[in-house]
Amino acid sequence: MAEVLAGEHVHLTADAVHSRAQRLLPEISLATVYNTLNELVDMGEVLEISTGDGPKRYDPNATTPHHHLHCVGCGALRDVNPKGSDQLTLPGSQQHGFEVLDVDIVFRGRCPDCRTAATQTAMN
Repeated sequence: MAEVLAGEHVHLTADAVHSRAQRLLPEISLATVYNTLNELVDMGEVLEISTGDGPKRYDPNATTPHHHLHCVGCGALRDVNPKGSDQLTLPGSQQHGFEVLDVDIVFRGRCPDCRTAATQTAMN
């Protein structure tokens, strides 16, 4: 599975992981891919990313703190390190008794290609 998820800014869906894995192991099932991804998430080896629309994505960059930039047009997802995010805290009065374990920020926008396409569509 490590070979399938290797690379910079890799954020594959389970279906995409399955498709890539089949090139190496033609007999691998989608259920095996889901089970393996869930185990990797549980072990902290892979991050599960939800952008709010579409399927979950899996990010092998689980050791370097980062957030994500998501294109609402094509679904591209990039790792980002916004200024000040390492100092982001939730005041005790806003925690409602929760123990905060993690922060996941997703910036949403349009990539250059989708922005160009939207501009061209608006001009026609």
